[in-house]
Amino acid sequence: MTDTDGRLLAVEVHAADIQDRDGARGVLQRSRRAFPFVEQVFADGGYAGRLVAWAQDKAHVALEIVKRPRGANGFVVIRRRWVVERTFAWIMKCRRLVRVAEALITIAAIATLVRRR
Repeated sequence: MTDTDGRLLAVEVHAADIQDRDGARGVLQRSRRAFPFVEQVFADGGYAGRLVAWAQDKAHVALEIVKRPRGANGFVVIRRRWVVERTFAWIMKCRRLVRVAEALITIAAIATLVRRR
């Protein structure tokens, strides 16, 4: 989970057989405790469904699903989603993440913040 500038707020690494939307509950709960001022979260279509109602009821956060514009053909920059994709690109510059993802995500994020101007 990132803020609107792409800084990491919460990270959760889980087994590949767990859907992202199922793992999102833990991220939403932890981020809400750490950042109680967060009122709205943007997510892509993979998080649609029961998670939206759960986020409102249990995490007290408005979860807005950002969708591709109707009638769009080819590549389209989707509002708010590019921020997260850019953050992933910055973090993946740390080549050691390929081996030990859980331990180094935060370190890679710190290195990214240090390089920012």
